[in-house]
Amino acid sequence: MLSTGLPQGSVPKLERPGPLRDRVYEALLELITTRALQPGQHLVESELAGHLGVSRQPVREALQRLNTEGWVDLRPAQGAFVHEPTEAEADQLLTVRTLLEAEAARLAAANTGTTGIADLEELCAQGEAAVAADDVDAAVATNARFHAKVMDLAGNTVLAELAAQVDRRVRWYYTPVARQRGQQSWIEHRDLIAAIAARDEQRATEVMRTHTEHTRTTYHARPRDQ
Repeated sequence: MLSTGLPQGSVPKLERPGPLRDRVYEALLELITTRALQPGQHLVESELAGHLGVSRQPVREALQRLNTEGWVDLRPAQGAFVHEPTEAEADQLLTVRTLLEAEAARLAAANTGTTGIADLEELCAQGEAAVAADDVDAAVATNARFHAKVMDLAGNTVLAELAAQVDRRVRWYYTPVARQRGQQSWIEHRDLIAAIAARDEQRATEVMRTHTEHTRTTYHARPRDQ
């Protein structure tokens, strides 16, 4: 473990083009989303700068932006800390996610052809393999890609934009329960694919609503140290 509690190999390389402050922001947000940086963890500018290979200035700017967006808390005379979401915050976010994704599933059932079904089946196979290998990071990433694909197949740009606003936090809340959800989550994904393939809009809506509600209730039932 590094001095800030980052697992070895978890710090992303800042190789993409663009302003340095934006790349540092994206790197820190990814570390928070994946819980390499845990809720409540103290964020020391100098240590983060060292891990990322940058000066303290872009780190400071990134932390200020993350504070504005609710990912980081800046405490007077104490410094920056990863935000610890309340149960109410998580519940509100995951409830909105259910509404958005249930509608996306309905639209996907109405619009999806054989190519889209094949894409979903491939993602499902990848997710099942990640669970079988106990690769939580891969399972979480593939879960996000699966839900993004359903949203894409829905064909509603406004719905997709709204979903994108909550996607990062959905991943944040899903990560600590991904192992517990495990194979059952992908069984539910298979049920969803079947409903979409059958063009059964009502069934697709019901399956997605139940699926996302399972994640919400599992999150609330998790051990409180997660």
